[in-house]
Amino acid sequence: MARKDRAEKLCCISILAIFGVMLVLSGCKREQKTDIPPPPIVEVADCVEKDIPIYSEWTASTDGFVNATIRAQVQGYLIKQNYREGDFVKKGLILFEIDPRFFRAALEQAKGQLRQQQARWETAKANLARIKPLVELKAVSIKDLDDANGAEQETHAAVLAAQAVVDKADVDLEFTKIISPIPGIAGIAKAQIGNLVGPGSTEELTTVSTVDPIKVYVPMSEQEYLRIMQNNQERPQHIPLELILADGRIHPYKGAFAFADRQVDVRTGTIKVAALFANRGNTVRPGQFCRVRAETMIKKGARLIPQRGVMELQGGYRVAVVGPDNKVVIRTVKAAQRVDNLWVIDEGLVPGDRVIVEGLQKVKQDMVVTTKPSIPEPESSPKIKPQTSSVAPDKGGSMPESNKTGKRQGTP
Repeated sequence: MARKDRAEKLCCISILAIFGVMLVLSGCKREQKTDIPPPPIVEVADCVEKDIPIYSEWTASTDGFVNATIRAQVQGYLIKQNYREGDFVKKGLILFEIDPRFFRAALEQAKGQLRQQQARWETAKANLARIKPLVELKAVSIKDLDDANGAEQETHAAVLAAQAVVDKADVDLEFTKIISPIPGIAGIAKAQIGNLVGPGSTEELTTVSTVDPIKVYVPMSEQEYLRIMQNNQERPQHIPLELILADGRIHPYKGAFAFADRQVDVRTGTIKVAALFANRGNTVRPGQFCRVRAETMIKKGARLIPQRGVMELQGGYRVAVVGPDNKVVIRTVKAAQRVDNLWVIDEGLVPGDRVIVEGLQKVKQDMVVTTKPSIPEPESSPKIKPQTSSVAPDKGGSMPESNKTGKRQGTP
């Protein structure tokens, strides 16, 4: 009986063990089934095609429309400064005064010498008038007439020379009052009261600049200059320009191209182009850093996708496209200009392609995904920016270092 009980117990234990193993195996199968993740959910946006204006942007610097360097024309000591530095001055305003006493005395001396020469000329003219009738009567010789005529001409020349000395002394006296030849903003004075100044000094007294309109110099690459001139042969001066100040604000007045320099700088390969902007209130001053933006052409049938969908890897650009079977295809594309939060793609995409813009880090080639439409970002005014600066690109002409590791390209 004891053996029979042990056998029954072993049989029960074996059955329970087999049942437990079966439960464990079935649980593993269920666990393996539940471990298979569903396809990742990604946001996609369609590649669209439309005509867009292309904008170019350049770094630039401001300059006065006219910059008058004020220097002393006569030597003397400064005794007055009649303007406040940084203020607007009118044309003809006396900026500085030089001690005039020496020049006033020189003028009076020159006037005295002129009167002496004028008296001698009058005497010579009277003498010539007396001799002429005597010659007809043969009371004096022809030589006496020639001498009288020569004396009259000599004294006349002396009068003219003395008059020139008076005029010069008068001009020198006027130069003791240093005036502004143009209306504009007067700069900081480089000389102080009591300094000895004169035409031999290499340092100017100050500078007056006309800043309305303000002149903006744009160093433009030779290739871009040729392209703009080719696309706007008849109206380059009519291209509206925008001035972006150093703090990011847009100048309230539009500008226009004024002229281009006569030659290309062989050291940099750029040509200096000048533009003029109205400057009411004289807010913009010479020497400021700024950027100039202009619509240079219309691009027909441009293909656009959100910038979030573009990846840069080893200097190239890639996008992830979702096919009709919801499989991911990684494509290499040729990226061009950027417009707000969109990017122009010249090669690699066709209108209607679905591009992944959110969830790029979760996908790879031939992966099946679940898609949902992306919510468009709010758009501002459509301004297309060049992909890299045509004047001063980064080293190698590539994009910033933060975008060189295959990360998604964000809005610049």
